[in-house]
Amino acid sequence: MSHLRKTVLGRSVKRVGLAPNQEDFAPLKWSQYFDIEDKVTTDHGTFHYYKKGDTGPAIVCLHGGGYSGLTWALFAVEITSTIECQVIAIDLRGHGNTKSNDDSDLSLDTLAEDVVEVLNKLFGDSEPPVILVGHSMGGAIAVQCSHLIKSAVGLCVIDVVEGTALDALSSMQSILRGRPSHFKSIQHAIQWCYKGGQTHNVEAAKVSMPGQVINMQTGNLAANECDTVELKSAAEFSMPLKKEIVSPPVTIVELEEEEETNCSDCGKPPLPKTAKTEYPSPEDGPKYTWRIDLSKTESFWSGWFKGLSQKFLDIRIPKLLLLANIHGLDTALTVGQMQDSIPSIKRTKCMGPTVWTRVRNVRHGCQTSNPKF
Repeated sequence: MSHLRKTVLGRSVKRVGLAPNQEDFAPLKWSQYFDIEDKVTTDHGTFHYYKKGDTGPAIVCLHGGGYSGLTWALFAVEITSTIECQVIAIDLRGHGNTKSNDDSDLSLDTLAEDVVEVLNKLFGDSEPPVILVGHSMGGAIAVQCSHLIKSAVGLCVIDVVEGTALDALSSMQSILRGRPSHFKSIQHAIQWCYKGGQTHNVEAAKVSMPGQVINMQTGNLAANECDTVELKSAAEFSMPLKKEIVSPPVTIVELEEEEETNCSDCGKPPLPKTAKTEYPSPEDGPKYTWRIDLSKTESFWSGWFKGLSQKFLDIRIPKLLLLANIHGLDTALTVGQMQDSIPSIKRTKCMGPTVWTRVRNVRHGCQTSNPKF
């Protein structure tokens, strides 16, 4: 098992925020963190973004697969209070409030082209210096955009390395199948986000999770319902005592999977059986589901990460690679780190200044768990 798989599947990590005893899991609105939310229309659809600040260099934040621009809420507040800048957090194609002409096309070239077009619409010929910050899938897009945006002056890639990312892909379907497919309320989704370990900062869960799920009846993003949603009482989220046995009001039925007729998945670990949830009444049933079904994007996964390490090293602008563990470096990046660290090794012209750093005690997505990174 690779180090990335171990990181994803479980690690003891310090939580940030309220004590885990009957937290308030009420959602938080975007307006508490950003100045505006708006949309721009390109030839490929209508792209939604959040913005904080209006002067200085533009820090363009690109989220990972399944997330939204709200992932960067706490970071936006932190960075704009530290330096003069403007933060632009884009909802990428197929995510958040963005509506493209083809949400199913998540190829790296398409996603990078979307970002370039959004920035052109926002700034035109007066584009300020751009610093690209990307997490996971967004990190791969940021690297791609660094080669396309002439005003790019800096790059920060968070928690993605080509070698470990490609190695982990065979396990991703199983990991996705292990997540809940639906949630009874926005608060239940936030509770899962925090207690399930997607983030260890409860405030981050409360502002970012509503950007990842939609209302199953209306199709609206949960983040758009923060003012109108009926909140559950804190008692509904309290845990029973150790010796208390509580029967859930649902029945779990295991379904047999159809046998595959081809061998395209040979060598991959078996997926768990589908768990079908039967509810006694519609009122007790799920109300929210994921904005994007990541399991259906598998054909694009390898394209996001293949060649990423060399492309990162070839970028001539100053760049930062931020990892939860330095042991995740692949061969190309290990050599690059040695060349940066050892003065006797000459660095090629194509390699811009690089900072290699590590953030301790976080899982996948340190910008949410620890926005002061």
